Amino acid sequence: MTVEEAAAEIREADALRPRGGGTKLGWSPQGDGATVDFDTRRLNRILEHNEGDFTAVLEAGVPLVEAQAHFGRSGQMLALDPPLGAGDAATIGGVIAANDSGPLRHRYGSVRDLVVGITIVLSDGTIAESGGKVIKNVAGYDLGKLFAGSFGTLGLIARVAVRLHPAPAHTATLVAESDDPAALGATALKLAAMPLEADSLDVDWEGDRGRLAIRFAGTTAAERAGEAAKHVELPNPRIEEDDGELWAQQRARQRAPDGVVVKVAGRPTDLPAVIGAARAAGATVVSRAALGVSYVAGADVAAIRAAVAPRSCAVLDGADRVDDPWPAVDPGALKVMERIKARFDPARTFRPGAFVGGL
Repeated sequence: MTVEEAAAEIREADALRPRGGGTKLGWSPQGDGATVDFDTRRLNRILEHNEGDFTAVLEAGVPLVEAQAHFGRSGQMLALDPPLGAGDAATIGGVIAANDSGPLRHRYGSVRDLVVGITIVLSDGTIAESGGKVIKNVAGYDLGKLFAGSFGTLGLIARVAVRLHPAPAHTATLVAESDDPAALGATALKLAAMPLEADSLDVDWEGDRGRLAIRFAGTTAAERAGEAAKHVELPNPRIEEDDGELWAQQRARQRAPDGVVVKVAGRPTDLPAVIGAARAAGATVVSRAALGVSYVAGADVAAIRAAVAPRSCAVLDGADRVDDPWPAVDPGALKVMERIKARFDPARTFRPGAFVGGL
């Protein structure tokens, strides 16, 4: 399928839902009425890989695992490492639409920092682009940032241009454990403030104990992990050079396809409170500790919101099974979102009623 063929199909649709690998279908309510799935996996080509410029252009239905394998053959990577779901089926378009990310966000940022150009299809069949290789711009909008986290409610992400980075040949992770949430949080903040150039810095918690993990990449990874260990006051820090499984577990623990995961977006200093709320509820936590982003799995949504108020709490896994998956939205911000929805999808073709405020 071409983008033009996709546009012709969308032009004739009444209500549809963009769908890639189907790994995040429960991340938002179903919406109003019946929708037809538009399978983005029909747009599945890597169109360009400019090795010298560290950029690539690929269609939205390319599985992220396939894109990474392709870039890896040139010693490069797309610095997005979210959990890929069952069968590693997550597609690049779905990851962008859900604004998903993993531990590499600590160093490389989120989807909005890595997408340099985007092609979208609107409900009337209009094809618009912004960023690299511009054909047609929609004046006043940075489409890459606008569509990241839109959950398929504004239009179809058809094609993206992305920024790549060198793939590290060596990694090493400093690990330290504690039963004190405040000590873990303080250590994470201390390390984050130092010029360590870490790729990832996570804190996780389960039961009555937590763990801090900070990962370094490159030929001097082990040496830098050892230097960081000198500044850790937690007991018995250790360095793991065979750390692939450790970080695979970190990514996996962001998800609970059969349960509920609450994403808490606040300040790094909120981490002890987030852990305390999760601990009281018997839930687990995985946190990008220096960024204030935490994933709480297995907790009562209302209890977590009450414990960390006024921080933003959105339900990811299980959003289609709870009454109020979205965080509270300022009325002024909601008005802006309503106008954006009306501008991009006036016919309410794309997932009507599935976004914040019933948009």
